[in-house]
Amino acid sequence: MPATVALKTRQRGRGDNAIATRLQWRLSLVNTCAKALSALWLSALMCTGAVAQQSAPTVQSERHAFRVVKLTADLEHPWSLAFLPDGRMLVSERSGQLRLIERDFKLNPKPVEGLPPVVPRGQGGLFDVVLHPDYAKNGWVYWAYNAPGADGWATALARGQLQGQRMTQVQVLFSMAPKTRTGQHFGGRIVFDRQNRVYLTLGDRGEKERAQRLDDHAGSVIRLHDDGRVPSDNPFVGRADARPEKWTLGNRNMQGAALHPVTGELWTHEHGPQGGDEINRMRAGVNYGWPVITYGVNYGIGTRIGEGTSKPGMEQPLHVWVPSIAPSGMAFVSGNRFTHWQGDLLVGALRGSMLVRLVLQDNKITHEERMLQGDIGRIRDVRVGPDGLVYLLTDAPDGALYRLEPVGP
Repeated sequence: MPATVALKTRQRGRGDNAIATRLQWRLSLVNTCAKALSALWLSALMCTGAVAQQSAPTVQSERHAFRVVKLTADLEHPWSLAFLPDGRMLVSERSGQLRLIERDFKLNPKPVEGLPPVVPRGQGGLFDVVLHPDYAKNGWVYWAYNAPGADGWATALARGQLQGQRMTQVQVLFSMAPKTRTGQHFGGRIVFDRQNRVYLTLGDRGEKERAQRLDDHAGSVIRLHDDGRVPSDNPFVGRADARPEKWTLGNRNMQGAALHPVTGELWTHEHGPQGGDEINRMRAGVNYGWPVITYGVNYGIGTRIGEGTSKPGMEQPLHVWVPSIAPSGMAFVSGNRFTHWQGDLLVGALRGSMLVRLVLQDNKITHEERMLQGDIGRIRDVRVGPDGLVYLLTDAPDGALYRLEPVGP
């Protein structure tokens, strides 16, 4: 506040008058400086408010207006997000670190200890992190990661119990075979169904012919009981020429997976080559075609891959992107916050750096909306939190956690 001073002087000759004059001049200078400082302080507040507004802009989509709020920064290529019951979050970083975000959204500087060795090679590293559906009772945390082996590395599934800053009771439930030294197409998404069976997506490891082999885990979804046992009704159990964990085949590289909130079916999306990204409903024993059929073409030269876009006995996708959007992360919208998106499917995109909203009707995709194009970066993961809000992770050396908050009804 501006300074105010009442000055009382008694004139006692010219000396007193001179002193009074000097005091009044100094007090006037103090008042002037105080007003200037007050103006600067107010200006700083206005600038701070402007920065806050810039960090949380309002986006007008087709069905919802929403703010984009940056919650946490300084994440190194974050890959996945899980919400702990106490309000904290677990975030995996592709480099192999599992991080804790505190309730105030500050990043705990100390990574979680006790994880098995992770191989950060090419696209490989630490992938999805998911809580068991009965986490409140059993405390199990599951994660997918690139695990080392005698012949290279490949995607594996482990679980443990978080105690403070350490993962305890760690168990490796599954490790893909055979392993190789290639650096791409690891898959790595985890989903639980309503019977607490766990699904893990696996890529073709950049060796596309492997996706059609039953004796190879590559290019498939595997299905396990939550303790790693193989369900007796898996489609290839009992066959000498097949891996019993396999639940599908003919997939290229699935980096998004979610359970349909009504039907309980597993939905995935996968990267095509140059074009041909797909969304599929996953069903036991079904062949999804890669690399025999695809809507994509060979990189650069644009020549056909396989036999075309369809073949008897091979499943057609629900939705195809040509050109590719490089999808990663997906979630069905539920809760009471984004009421006009209820049941829609949100998909992150690395290419185009956007969030895609898909409208569904009778297991068909009837409409697509593209949002946040180029606004926050490459979107690696999409989650709907326990609060019904949408959370996004951006893939970058200085990646961040964002939250979408609806504005208005």
